[in-house]
Amino acid sequence: MREQVISQKVGNRSGIAGKGRSSSAQRPARRGRETGVSVAVRLRNLLAYVPVALKAGLLLVMAVLVFMGYRAAASASFFQVKNIEMRGVSRASSESIRAAIRQDVGETGVWRADLTAVSARLERLPWVRSAIVTRVLPNGIRVRIAEREPRVVIRTSAGRFVWVDEDAVTLNEMVPADQMPNFFLRGWNEDATEASRKENKERVQKFLELQKDWDSLGLSERVSEVNLMDTRDIRAQLAGDDSQIEVRLGAEEHGQRLKKALSVLDSQRQTSRGPMISYIDLTQGRRAIVGLTSGSHVTDGESSPSETGGAANNELVKTPPPGEPKTKNQTKKRDQKRT
Repeated sequence: MREQVISQKVGNRSGIAGKGRSSSAQRPARRGRETGVSVAVRLRNLLAYVPVALKAGLLLVMAVLVFMGYRAAASASFFQVKNIEMRGVSRASSESIRAAIRQDVGETGVWRADLTAVSARLERLPWVRSAIVTRVLPNGIRVRIAEREPRVVIRTSAGRFVWVDEDAVTLNEMVPADQMPNFFLRGWNEDATEASRKENKERVQKFLELQKDWDSLGLSERVSEVNLMDTRDIRAQLAGDDSQIEVRLGAEEHGQRLKKALSVLDSQRQTSRGPMISYIDLTQGRRAIVGLTSGSHVTDGESSPSETGGAANNELVKTPPPGEPKTKNQTKKRDQKRT
């Protein structure tokens, strides 16, 4: 019994010893890894001794090579513009848009094209309000156009009729195929300055306000053109059989004043003075002054002609024709006029 126990213990010890020998046999592999690590450390130490100037030179050479490769690739025929896609173009010239794009992108290629500069160039073309330009690689350009909308027809000093948009940008001359507006704008500042453009933009905004107001009152068809040289002294030239008559509206209440002026005109038409009416002045509000070609005028107050006994009972005052300066001796009574 005791001998068996002892033999088992000896066997266990030999087993443990065997395991110890096997584990010690793997130590050379660990030394190999340590050798590889030491080699990497040595290489790093060697690189540390390389002059800084040499490193900078290598980086510079690499950067130059990359840049030259980029330019060569960007200017290659592979990126030259071949396809131009346009959207939103109806009034603007498609050929002018294509020519502008090819001029800007032809030298740089699609890859290096300055899209902001291309967009700014397109927005200087007639009818182009805004342009959004994008790349379609490798050789395409896509442009989306928002066109200007003709809103007002102006009459120039040379007598030409030209469309402008709400920003006071001139577009093109009116042609017979265009829809005729009810009335035109006169008094345009034709100077090519930023100040004149700002003034003209205010004129366009005032014109659109008058148009909306007079359309709602049903008065637009009786007006031929409106003079906005001075927006504080607005004057409307009537249309049709009344085309020789100017209505002076002043600075406010233009719709109601025009309505009042036309009412006074219609009542005066029934008198012998009707054919001699040259202007109606309502710059003082409700008090209407009817100017005659003979150099006289009839003052019509708040009451109607029927309430005052007709135009013959109104005050008749000597006054110069429209546009001439007033004099001190213009006022005369009706009885003095008869004598």
